[in-house]
Amino acid sequence: MVPLIGIEEEYLIVDPRTRHVAPRAAEVLAAATDVLDVVQEITRFQVEARTPPSADLSELGSQLRTVRKEVADAARSCGLAVVASGIPVLGNVMQPPLTDDDRYLQGRVLYRALQDEISICALHVHVDVPDEEHAVYVGNHLRPWLPTLIALAANSPFFVGRDTGYASWRVISWGRWPVSGAPPYFPSYRDYELALRSLAESGALLDAKTVYWDARPSPRLPTVEIRVADVPLDVADSLTLIGLIRALVVTSLEAVGRGDRGLPVPAEVLRASYWRAARDGLLGDSMDVRHGTLVPAPVMAGRLLEHVRPALAEAGDLTFVQEGLDRLLRQGSGAMRQRRVHSRGNDLAEVVDDLIEATVA
Repeated sequence: MVPLIGIEEEYLIVDPRTRHVAPRAAEVLAAATDVLDVVQEITRFQVEARTPPSADLSELGSQLRTVRKEVADAARSCGLAVVASGIPVLGNVMQPPLTDDDRYLQGRVLYRALQDEISICALHVHVDVPDEEHAVYVGNHLRPWLPTLIALAANSPFFVGRDTGYASWRVISWGRWPVSGAPPYFPSYRDYELALRSLAESGALLDAKTVYWDARPSPRLPTVEIRVADVPLDVADSLTLIGLIRALVVTSLEAVGRGDRGLPVPAEVLRASYWRAARDGLLGDSMDVRHGTLVPAPVMAGRLLEHVRPALAEAGDLTFVQEGLDRLLRQGSGAMRQRRVHSRGNDLAEVVDDLIEATVA
């Protein structure tokens, strides 16, 4: 049986005149009354769209295109626009205005200056799994492939007016949080439970939702949630990543069913691989952490496809995802497109204009 998938995409609200992020998400949400499911996010610069669970990538694509268009229409009615970018290109976002919510305000007290760059937008993919224990072991199996997903999804090279030198500055910024980035390797479910208790005792967790690892058992749904990707520039790239992620989960579940709890890649090796993927994206070499070797990023993407090929074929997604991956590797990631636009006129306003257009293309 092909698992159901649920999607969350986060978008930034921008002023189309200044191209700066605008703290007016509440106005957009009020105007978006007919949208499938759009909710507030931690800052007033952001909104989040959610899709109902579906097993069909084509249906998910239709839902994402609809919700992006309706959110953009709601923003336009307020004199605003939305962009799919991992982090703000322009605007003053230091100490961003938080949404009125007691939990977010408690987070300001707990995490302090870590929230100064919290205006970040990701793609979250929920895939059904039998239970939380399976979700933990799936996370073990996903760990070696998370840097490849980072490179494919990279869409945050510019941050508040400067080129960071990274393809995904969101990954670097987010990685400073105490419980973020790649999940640890857990040899048993009890080890996972003990780790959560220790983290709670340390004060690093506000609640279960602040376990921000890039693959985690969802705190509210019977799913494994993969949160590693920048929000992609367009729906086609989102669907390619979603298809790859579900196939990775299915492949991992099969291995767990055979008693395989995953390869214990050292945390420091995985951290270095994250850094490399976030810096270079698809334009450099990626580390294949299974073997400790560097290979061109497109080669690593090809290895990912081969790893999940049987699961893609079983779901009927192989041709769709293979064509999507070929297109992504040929045309480049969102970060590469942002830099191409910038290179034409050395003007970040043009980058934002292109983001506005591409988000609903």
